[in-house]
Amino acid sequence: MPSFDVVSEVDRQEVRNAIDQAQREIANRFDFKNTNSSIELTDLTLTLRTVSEDRLAALRLVVEEKLVKRGVSLKGLDYGKVEEATQNTVRQVLSIKVGISSDKAREINKMIKEKGPKGVSSQTQGDSVRVNSKKRDDLQAVMTLLKGADLGVPLQYNNFRD
Repeated sequence: MPSFDVVSEVDRQEVRNAIDQAQREIANRFDFKNTNSSIELTDLTLTLRTVSEDRLAALRLVVEEKLVKRGVSLKGLDYGKVEEATQNTVRQVLSIKVGISSDKAREINKMIKEKGPKGVSSQTQGDSVRVNSKKRDDLQAVMTLLKGADLGVPLQYNNFRD
C-alpha cells in the first residue's frame, strides 16, 4: 500500500553554515562596528546579543536572511522575548523547533480526514504522521493539501513508498 511520512526536520549543518555566514557579515558591516554584537549557536538555540533593540532587529534580519538562503524555513523559528543583559546590552533567544507536536499532528490528521480524498488514512507515529492510501494520486493530493495549508510548522514529505 503506498504511503509517505509527514515530518518537520531541519538540516543542522545548514543552520550552522547560515550562522557562520551571519557572524562573518556582522564582523564586516560598518553598522555593527563597536556594538559587540554576537550570535551564539547551541544545538538548535540561537542567542543574539547587541547594544540596542534597533541593532537587535538588524541582527535578527541578518540571521533570517542567511537561514532563508540556506533553505531553513523561518516557520520553525520561535522568538523569545527581548531581555536586558549586562553592560547596557540586550539579548534575545531564538529556538528552532523540530518535530511535529501532538496538537499539530491531530490538526494534520483532522485536515486529511475532512478535506483529503476518500480512502486516505493517517496516523501519528512519534513526531511524524504516516499517510496511507490505495492510490498514489490520492497521496499527491494530500501533499498538495498540506502544502497549501498554513500550519505554522515547516513540513517535509519523505519515505514515499509505492
